[in-house]
Amino acid sequence: MAGNSQRRGAIRKTGTKKGATVGSGGQPRRSLQGKGPTPPAEARKGHPAARKAAAADKRAAGGRPVRHTKDLPETVVGRNPVVEALRAGVPATALYVAQGMPADERVGEAVHTVASRGIALIETSRPELDRLTGGAIHQGLALQVPPYDYAHPEDLLRIAKDSGHAPLLVAVDGVTDPRNLGAIVRSAAAFGAHGVLVPERRSAGMTASAWRTSAGTAARLRVGRCTNLVRTLKEWAGAGLMVAGLDADGTVDTDSFELATSPLVLVVGSEGRGLARLTRTVCDVTVSIPMARTVESLNASVATGVVLAEVARRRRAEIAG
Repeated sequence: MAGNSQRRGAIRKTGTKKGATVGSGGQPRRSLQGKGPTPPAEARKGHPAARKAAAADKRAAGGRPVRHTKDLPETVVGRNPVVEALRAGVPATALYVAQGMPADERVGEAVHTVASRGIALIETSRPELDRLTGGAIHQGLALQVPPYDYAHPEDLLRIAKDSGHAPLLVAVDGVTDPRNLGAIVRSAAAFGAHGVLVPERRSAGMTASAWRTSAGTAARLRVGRCTNLVRTLKEWAGAGLMVAGLDADGTVDTDSFELATSPLVLVVGSEGRGLARLTRTVCDVTVSIPMARTVESLNASVATGVVLAEVARRRRAEIAG
């Protein structure tokens, strides 16, 4: 009878892995244990999304692997950038030099500068320097920069009022390029402003790049940070400052900018969209720059410098008159 044959292989032997196991629902207990949540596609080895992400990281690093740098300190990397940062007076906590690196004039200048300023000089291995810089192309040299110590908006207002001159502050509204921010800080210092204000969100901060572009003026002119730009501008207006927004379609131009000699905060819009709608609502006046018809607009930092130069000129003329 089928199933009762005693031929070899016709009956199931006891102790084999096949067949039902009492209490396991027909499967060994280990097979019932969960393996955890399914990892994202980018984390699955061999998945197209993982290969695509790895290729993107490799391109971003110029063919070198990219390491996560979220918790790493900010560093200026590369021989020329490090020397330029030190020349500009960028504050630094340490200079990292790769072991066995052939020295040149730039390395010698960097080492001499940090020694004269009392900045730590640390010789480290190349793998460790790769880790500290997040896999960036550092050429054996990296300068560690501490986080910028922002002033409170009330501190900026106090500094301006205690200056003995009509307060002049600059606020940036969505400027996202740190080099533009650094250039704005430099112009503000050059034309007598008492401080620069940046919002916490959707704006560049005082990174090493901004420090370098400011040519060291960020060490002499305070930069503040606020959580809500519109609210801070309203508070400054309540303290007696006039709010002037820089806008290509301004209600006045620099030739008729009579408020330039008043206590003033000049608001600079972003590189693309200009002043935000809510920011525009708190401006007492918007100011434009007369230009030749062949030129549509200026870079945000250049436009800021032009208006601040006119403000400084008018203030000098008022004192002389």
